[in-house]
Amino acid sequence: MGEEVKLLRVWGSPFSSRVEIALRLKGVQYEFFEEDLQDKSALLLKSNPVHKKIPVLLHNDKPIAESQVVLEYIDETWKQGFSILPEDPYERAHARFWARFIDEKCLSAIWKACWGSEGHEKAVEEACELLKLLEHELKGNKFFGGEKVGLVDIVGNFIAYWLRAIQEVVGVEILTKEKLPKLYDWSDEFVNVLQESLPPRDKLVAFFRGRFESTTTTSN
Repeated sequence: MGEEVKLLRVWGSPFSSRVEIALRLKGVQYEFFEEDLQDKSALLLKSNPVHKKIPVLLHNDKPIAESQVVLEYIDETWKQGFSILPEDPYERAHARFWARFIDEKCLSAIWKACWGSEGHEKAVEEACELLKLLEHELKGNKFFGGEKVGLVDIVGNFIAYWLRAIQEVVGVEILTKEKLPKLYDWSDEFVNVLQESLPPRDKLVAFFRGRFESTTTTSN
């Protein structure tokens, strides 16, 4: 029986990238459709009528939305080889907790520290404190999943890859070797292992530079 796997995505979205990482680690062949969030396709609106956001995975025309939900669906559907979540129920719950911590706490704090206009130093400090809690969870391992990439690593892709590109553009220091040495080394390992599943860094930097310059111009 043939399988049809499609992904509605945006090239520079860390949430889309999570799904692409998982599909590639599992060896699942898929076709992607690039979305324009200023002019959303009828397929996206039909497939995710609640949030109207990417990514959306279409598996034999059945839509699954929200990146963390999609990651678990991929892990449960294609069981061959690589496992995204641990087998042990406690370890699975633990991984889900830290994945949600990243999405619910870390990402908004980092975004505020990088792009916020008020209370900048405090915002940077708060983002660093949250990342220290996350760093502690590495417990001397190469990845949050131990010796291999797991759920928390994939959900942390924004921290591992996007954050350092944004830092270069806006001149903020959050994830540095001095402040967060273990997390910094983890981000290097993450990129080394998953480089082919990540958007080109120069393209990402150019995108954020354009955003930063337009924001600066608007505020002047």
